[in-house]
Amino acid sequence: MTPLPAPTTRTGVRRACAAGLLGAALLLSAVPPAQAAAAITATTTTTTTPVAGLDPAAVDRFISAYRAKTSQPGLEIALTHGDKVVYTKGYGEDSTGAHITDTTRMPVASLSKSFTATAVMQLVDEGKVDLDAPVDHYVSDFRLGDPRGADITVRELLNQTSGMADSAFPDLREPQAHDLKSAVTRLHGAQLAAEPGTEFNYHNPNYQVAARVVEEVSGRPFATYLHDHVFAPIGMDSTTVNTSRDAKDVTHGYVRAYGKALAADEPDWFIGGSHGVITTAADLAKWLVTQYDNGKAPDGRQVVSADAVRTTHTPPAAPSDSEYAMGWQREDYHKGPVRTAHNGELFTYTAEQILLPESGWGIVVMSDTGLSVENDSAVIADGLVALTQGQTPEVRRPSGVYADWVLAAFTLLALALGVLGVVRSRRWANRRAVRPIWRAALRLGPCALPVAALALLRELVGFVFAGRSGTYSQIAHNWLALVVFIGTAALCGAVVIGTRTVRLVAAHRGRAVPASGALDIA
Repeated sequence: MTPLPAPTTRTGVRRACAAGLLGAALLLSAVPPAQAAAAITATTTTTTTPVAGLDPAAVDRFISAYRAKTSQPGLEIALTHGDKVVYTKGYGEDSTGAHITDTTRMPVASLSKSFTATAVMQLVDEGKVDLDAPVDHYVSDFRLGDPRGADITVRELLNQTSGMADSAFPDLREPQAHDLKSAVTRLHGAQLAAEPGTEFNYHNPNYQVAARVVEEVSGRPFATYLHDHVFAPIGMDSTTVNTSRDAKDVTHGYVRAYGKALAADEPDWFIGGSHGVITTAADLAKWLVTQYDNGKAPDGRQVVSADAVRTTHTPPAAPSDSEYAMGWQREDYHKGPVRTAHNGELFTYTAEQILLPESGWGIVVMSDTGLSVENDSAVIADGLVALTQGQTPEVRRPSGVYADWVLAAFTLLALALGVLGVVRSRRWANRRAVRPIWRAALRLGPCALPVAALALLRELVGFVFAGRSGTYSQIAHNWLALVVFIGTAALCGAVVIGTRTVRLVAAHRGRAVPASGALDIA
């Protein structure tokens, strides 16, 4: 789910480690794998412009091999080189059985931030917005519970250095907004996690406020402004801005669990400004061309200035450790080329957009599987990067699959220990009937740990992911295996506590009949 991950394509290992630590601590996790609903078929909607070094057949072979290995249901891709659209194609099906093409509309989640940033920069080009002016110069109703909020600038919103953060204002766990105006007013009691301009914190409300700046300055609804000033000039005719409630006509997605894709509905939550763009691979190809061609659309129209494009791609000087620019971030993993990129994560969809400045390649991946420990879109995008560099891509499962399998093993262990604890509860109680009852209660403490973990699940997830946590339902969409993992252990713990307590009370009253030959598992 979008609340959990950080905005980078390489978070899988960190999330897998977090899962393993939780599992080892609580001895929990998962049920047998459910069956995937998706067929593995490919469509033929393709645009191809030959470019030396790229073999379209190799692209198809890689994606076919990946989908065969992972049961990935469906996706669409785009590859560009400089000002040329090289290759676009759709593969597979959505959860209704509809074929996916390069013109299938999908939500692209946080890729939307790059469009919001471009809209703001257009107003900067026109002299209507000063990036270093306080936000309340443009949005009079913008104020926080923290007085330092008055110092937040438009630039700090776009650079995610405003000081607002999920740790101080847990976005998804707060009442959701209905429009950008209410997205701003619900921040009136919010606190800051840091002094504005001093610390990077990825926080979706930053871009909701930025979108409200566009509305206030332009005098037009945000969706209308984007259509008239960004999408239409670029030729993105199938692209719109919607809420999750409005997006029922798009392809239907899946959640990942135990290596399988399970059909699911996208939860309804506010996504304006930060997540709301719904588009196609064919349209995003035109968007990448505009990025490479200094703000010029494929037809040569100047959509935004070259300086503005460079600004959105360039991380700020302070804080010096931030690689986040404005709806884009620099990614340098010391393996492969430096990227200017951004990922997008909803509960049932993910996306990646990547620019490779050194070679001129642009890559888009849109998948109808939601965020997990590591997303299908991220793994596929890595493979496409390798292909553009003349390398052979690795065909591998996302690391979340292995994390889920570990969680499944812990769940089976928790079930086994739970059954054993109930079966041997009489012997356990009789052994402790001669001792003070408070000592026996202490011995039940470990059984209560998973119950406490379930009760505090949102807080635990928020701690692991720097405050980015949602509701129980959203966490289940994000990481079903984790919820099953903790829920199973909590149920087993509660049953063992209840059974042992009843046996212990009976033993203290002298009504217990000693069991013969049973081992104590306390």
